[in-house]
Amino acid sequence: MVLDPLRLAASVPQALWLLARRRPDAVFTTGGYAAIPVLLAARALGVPAVLWEGNVIPGRSVRATARLAGAVAVTDPRTCAALAARRCYESGTPIRDPRTIDREAARERLGLSPGERLLLVFGGSQAVRRFNAAVTDALPRLVERCAVLHVTGDAGYAEALAAREALPPERRARYRPVPFLGDEMTAALAAADLVVGRAGASTLAECAAFALPLVCVPYPHAAGHQRANAEAYAASGAARLVEDEAFDAEALLDAARLLEDPSAHLAMSAAARDAGRPGAADAVAELVAAAAERRAWPAPEVIARLASGGEAR
Repeated sequence: MVLDPLRLAASVPQALWLLARRRPDAVFTTGGYAAIPVLLAARALGVPAVLWEGNVIPGRSVRATARLAGAVAVTDPRTCAALAARRCYESGTPIRDPRTIDREAARERLGLSPGERLLLVFGGSQAVRRFNAAVTDALPRLVERCAVLHVTGDAGYAEALAAREALPPERRARYRPVPFLGDEMTAALAAADLVVGRAGASTLAECAAFALPLVCVPYPHAAGHQRANAEAYAASGAARLVEDEAFDAEALLDAARLLEDPSAHLAMSAAARDAGRPGAADAVAELVAAAAERRAWPAPEVIARLASGGEAR
């Protein structure tokens, strides 16, 4: 912690040298302390920069660097109020294109029978052990209700396999633990009927893109960023919020009951669809292109229209 500020200061001339040598037309960043020297160098060399922030509450490094960017794109409009940015646009969160995935084909690859409900559980890279413990404890009762696709992480995979083997033989096919999904995550989301997960910006955006109800368990650390994300998303009606310390086997079983409540499930699905910004990647790309081409910055309504899936016009 003592040396980090010195390292950042030493990184500024390195960034100046790299940008002077490569001569980029624009810089795009998602913030973080590593972005500070690059943004300082870009400002000194007259290279325009675009910063994107997906959390409702921006981190300290983003707040410190937002003024160095020519334009800032955010997922939630309240983020603009927290940033001293010259231009702030509501773009949504860029994600993988969900239109490339066929739901029925994805369900077929997972071996799901017609009408079988799929619960997707993943805790992200941080604090996944609480999710794994809840699944293990609830598993015999959980597979009575639905099929379960569970992303365990490397550390939890062996235990999950053992829990699968402990199930009655006729139920084992309903539980599929995997250490990671990677590029298969899009297909898993397409096949799912309900998600239990954290509250990172990408998780919320991908659930919205697939109109998936979400039971959201925000990661309790990292300055509470995920809790603010979860509260904003739950307020739209697309998610139910469960505190991290309250998430256990019983909470997971209670979440799965949404699959047995068609009216509540349909209402949450509709709210998720309304919360989605399917053109977020196009909206952010338009800002980066405007910076690189030294064009006038687009009007906020143009970015909003692109984010909603419309044309720039």
